[in-house]
Amino acid sequence: MPYTASFTPEALTRAEVDARPGPLVLEFGTHWCGWCQGAQPLIQAAFSLAGAEVAHVKVEDGPGRALGRSFGVKLWPTLVFLRDGQEMARLVRPQDQAALVQALRGLQGAAATAADASTPPSA
Repeated sequence: MPYTASFTPEALTRAEVDARPGPLVLEFGTHWCGWCQGAQPLIQAAFSLAGAEVAHVKVEDGPGRALGRSFGVKLWPTLVFLRDGQEMARLVRPQDQAALVQALRGLQGAAATAADASTPPSA
């Protein structure tokens, strides 16, 4: 799944996120947030450069939103990089495309490592 353009109200619960297999990037923010708007070209380019086959879910956040609170989100945008429900990296108000690409590739690298570990050795 490539870059996602729109924020959606909480489409996932924390239990669903924790149980979700594979790589996932949760991006917390809102469509009206200036920081979020300013970061979008950088985030979109990073997904393109990383060649990421990573699910990207933009979660509309705000006071009383359970998913954002469960991740301790305080500033927007906050991107949480997860593999099999476990946080692997976090970027708050990203301004460095290289850091975004590295985090995305790290999720992909973790996927390759996990796949290698689950493949029995050849005889």
